[in-house]
Amino acid sequence: MDELDTAILAELQRDARQTNRAVAAAVGVAPTTALDRVRGLIRRGIIRGARLEVDLPSIGRGVQALIAVRIRPPSRPNIDGFRTWAIELPEVVGVFVVSGSEDFLLHVAVRDNDALYAFVIDRLTERAEVADVRTSVVYEHVRPAVIPPVAED
Repeated sequence: MDELDTAILAELQRDARQTNRAVAAAVGVAPTTALDRVRGLIRRGIIRGARLEVDLPSIGRGVQALIAVRIRPPSRPNIDGFRTWAIELPEVVGVFVVSGSEDFLLHVAVRDNDALYAFVIDRLTERAEVADVRTSVVYEHVRPAVIPPVAED
């Protein structure tokens, strides 16, 4: 990735809905150049799509939590099965397969604390392979607007 690709990527991360003309103007190139570069970023798999960012409390999901889950025995079928099951749950907004003392970190968003408790007790612990669950309530989720590529040495 060169400086132009990096600038285009940053601009699209700020607002993926803007027109190609707006992207081109923001980075100082012709619209055809911007379009060719965006297509190249897509072709190379750097841009994999565009998604809407939803305000979770506005859709009735005011409580977020990170739930660390340990699977026993930690076999491939148990890990794969749990991952497939967890990502389909409506409360789950993200699944991380991690190393260390836990096997998964689930990011969930639910209506309230009662719904969080019910999710942990009634959904997660019903699974035979779930050996341990630790829940941390999220007070605030902050993300940078732009994630720049790592500079090449």
